Amino acid sequence: MRRVVVASQNADKIREVEAVLSALADPFEIVRGLEWPEVEEPFDTLVENALHKARTVGAVTGLAALADDTGLEVAALGGAPGVRTARFAGPNATYDDNVGKLLDVLDGVDERAAYFRTVVALVYPDGPETTAEGVLPGRIATGRRGSLGFGYDPVFEVEEFGFQTLAEIPEAEKNRISHRARALQELARVLSESP
Repeated sequence: MRRVVVASQNADKIREVEAVLSALADPFEIVRGLEWPEVEEPFDTLVENALHKARTVGAVTGLAALADDTGLEVAALGGAPGVRTARFAGPNATYDDNVGKLLDVLDGVDERAAYFRTVVALVYPDGPETTAEGVLPGRIATGRRGSLGFGYDPVFEVEEFGFQTLAEIPEAEKNRISHRARALQELARVLSESP
């Protein structure tokens, strides 16, 4: 079993990552109770940010570190907010602030196609680095629906669930089909094929 620290201070994200990892055939042991300073996301790509977070937390803890970066890419906004998803409404924006800004800028816009894209990075202290990507296609709702999940979940509709939002889909189902789940599943597949 691989021992890893989840390189995030976002409790919602950690909970989702742990749920997905526990369902994999080759599960990971999540090391808890460690602390590190907040790691900025200074780069212009999801891959660079995920690797930066994993490298930084791995160096501080001395353990393999698993990090991700996620972007919401809205077609009508030219792929924005993208790498700035968590800070769409500003540097200290809350989930509610970000969702509110997204709904405001899409008010009256018919084209609402969007993708959630997650890149996960697993970095070992001795150097091996692996990345994987997961994508979930959908569209942005015209208003918030549902009480589950976090972030943009109340406005991200998924076609395979009859255009329910991620906040309306039971957690076990979301953890099976989400962008983060797809990235972690791809990471597990890549690792299973590694020597």
